[in-house]
Amino acid sequence: MSDHPSAPPPHLVDHLDRVADALVGVHRLGVAFSGGVDSSVLVALARRELGRERVVAITGVSPSLAARERTRAKEVAQALDVPLVEVRTREGERPDYRRNGPDRCFFCKDELFTVITEEVVSQHGLDAVAYGENADDVLRPDRPGSGAATAHRVLRPLADAGLGKAAVRELGRWLGVPTADTPASPCLASRIPHHQEVTPEKLAQVDRAEDAVLALGVAEVRVRHHGDLARIEVRPEDLPLVLASHDALVVELRELGFRHVTLDLAGLQPGLFTLTALGLPGAGS
Repeated sequence: MSDHPSAPPPHLVDHLDRVADALVGVHRLGVAFSGGVDSSVLVALARRELGRERVVAITGVSPSLAARERTRAKEVAQALDVPLVEVRTREGERPDYRRNGPDRCFFCKDELFTVITEEVVSQHGLDAVAYGENADDVLRPDRPGSGAATAHRVLRPLADAGLGKAAVRELGRWLGVPTADTPASPCLASRIPHHQEVTPEKLAQVDRAEDAVLALGVAEVRVRHHGDLARIEVRPEDLPLVLASHDALVVELRELGFRHVTLDLAGLQPGLFTLTALGLPGAGS
């Protein structure tokens, strides 16, 4: 990452000033970090404002984090030249999380921010913690994790600056963030229908099943866990890739414990489980 990129996009200068204002008075910042575009851009902007020695990226590690996402977080933190701290979170020990209601994300984020507060803040001399909520997320009804951020007084500089997803991606390209155009990748628990228990075994099945589909060269995938049935969602343009390898893919997923393997012709439907549970139409992003 360049410390001195070219001049920022003119229409985003005011937004950048608002991010800087949100960090005024912060001596040392911890950023909840997945390696995705939002948290990566936030880390890059914080590093630009505060300097490398005053920013710490923090990744929560648990069975709900895909192995590939953990690897990506390490690689992106290295590319952004900031220290990365991994913390073990135990949301799977919380009955409300395992119960998997539409508010599951609240309990996951509450666990993460609790662990950060108890284990990282004092150890690394942090006086503030932030996460990568953007202005579009604020408008979505399927993001209960924001309530946990509020309860823990976690900063949300991107949202406060009015930066939506498209603007965050544009800033990411300007800053040279490796994941600026990477598709969103929510936690593995989002693949399990609400009110069906989240278990480490199910999460591991989903993780390995999605690796198998991604290995075909598709851009993005969700493997929904419906008991002994795996429902594969990919972008419509990637359907032929999956169909061309369907025999081998069925064998792989059956070896993971799925009896039935289906390909959803509706394509990717992010956020659908939560939106459906809330009685709302459409899908998230």
